[in-house]
Amino acid sequence: MNSHNRKVFYNDFVFEVPKTVYAPAEDSFLLAENLMVNDGDLVLDMGTGCGILAVLAAKRAKKVIAVDTNSLAIQCARRNADLNNVADKIEVRHGNLFESIKQNEQFDIILFNAPYLPSEKWEEHDLEAKAWAGGKNGRKIIDRFIREAPKHLRKNGRILLVQSTLSNMKQSLRMLVAEGLAAKVIAEKKADFETIVVIEAKRSG
Repeated sequence: MNSHNRKVFYNDFVFEVPKTVYAPAEDSFLLAENLMVNDGDLVLDMGTGCGILAVLAAKRAKKVIAVDTNSLAIQCARRNADLNNVADKIEVRHGNLFESIKQNEQFDIILFNAPYLPSEKWEEHDLEAKAWAGGKNGRKIIDRFIREAPKHLRKNGRILLVQSTLSNMKQSLRMLVAEGLAAKVIAEKKADFETIVVIEAKRSG
């Protein structure tokens, strides 16, 4: 392991994370605690980062597609899939949101720990800051995701979206409902200046 890598432990899993890749934090762990995957599920982990959620999902899922726009995160996620013995169930793709997902690909669960913090312009182009930089109002990436994700949901599929109250959680709920999904907050965690939430949006059969 590179001496500059950080080691992150979660339950019985271990993840190696270089400084150029977002390290799992409170938002990652909140989603991990509320991640229920059924045997045979097809899972999409958008913005996979170091691959923590993809690895956790792969323990039960039939297959996980893990996507990130950071090429260094792609390498990191693949390494952590190997490290945790689930590389045979995870396919890691490089892409900006759904650009690497085929039009006809659909999933039982779509996960996204979104870049949700209001940010300065320069942060959107900084390799590390892009993991949290959500544009002027924190919704630049979230809005695009919500518009594109529902078409990739199977019947009875679910979206699990992590964001902050700093980026207008109620707007996300309204948009998801407008897309024909039943949406609600299923978990939250208070931080210093915000509350981090997990939104679940379901497509009925």
